[in-house]
Amino acid sequence: MKLTIYQVDAFTDKLFGGNPAAVIPLDEWLDTTLMQTIALENNLSETVFFVKSANANHDFEIRWFTPEVEINLCGHATLAAAFVLFNMLDFKNPEIRFSCLSGLLKVNREDDLICMDFPSWKPERLDIYADELSTILGGVEIVGVYKHRDLLVELMNEDVVKKCDPDFSLMKKYIDKMIITAPGKNVDFVSRFFAPGAGIDEDPVTGSAHSQLIPFWAEKLGKNDLHALQLSKRGGELWCEQKGDRVIMKGKAVFYMKGEITL
Repeated sequence: MKLTIYQVDAFTDKLFGGNPAAVIPLDEWLDTTLMQTIALENNLSETVFFVKSANANHDFEIRWFTPEVEINLCGHATLAAAFVLFNMLDFKNPEIRFSCLSGLLKVNREDDLICMDFPSWKPERLDIYADELSTILGGVEIVGVYKHRDLLVELMNEDVVKKCDPDFSLMKKYIDKMIITAPGKNVDFVSRFFAPGAGIDEDPVTGSAHSQLIPFWAEKLGKNDLHALQLSKRGGELWCEQKGDRVIMKGKAVFYMKGEITL
């Protein structure tokens, strides 16, 4: 069996920026264990697989795998899959409808941006021990702690987020996934995302984290249109909108390579 594999840098307009994702179109689903093994071999934060849907309400079914686990939602790999469909596989419709573990995802194009319609996951405040989290994050001052799918920790400012030096061994003992965030200097908010429990100490750019970040900052800042940066070494940029129970995330992508997997 031979499979085509693409690699795309998502949420960036520069090669070697943003978040790289492996994209593998399938004619039919492979065994889950095999897809997980391929994701481990690729050793990227996400490998995305999709097949044509038999449901008339969806165009494709889509699944995402880190090197260690399958996850229920991934933004950058969805953007990468849409980029491949629009630019390499000649998908003609203006909108792609993906069916996934988190429901229906809609993706379209707006000039050089790919626009994704995702669920809005408003995080709720938690009364937990901030001192322990501060220790995990290298002694930073914590403003507040929240959670929906992932733990969201608000810090004082952009510089604190940028300089934060977590203890990943300690984090992995207690926390699966964590977002840190603060107001931005030249954007509305900044963030970083850690997922040692999924085999990723720090993810370069994380669309699914913005399903929590967008409603959080929209309420806090009193505005629905937001500009965001993820402050990893590779860096990533998103244009965001809060729309009721949905969020819109817009980003660019750059093609890196095309190859073939032999199984």
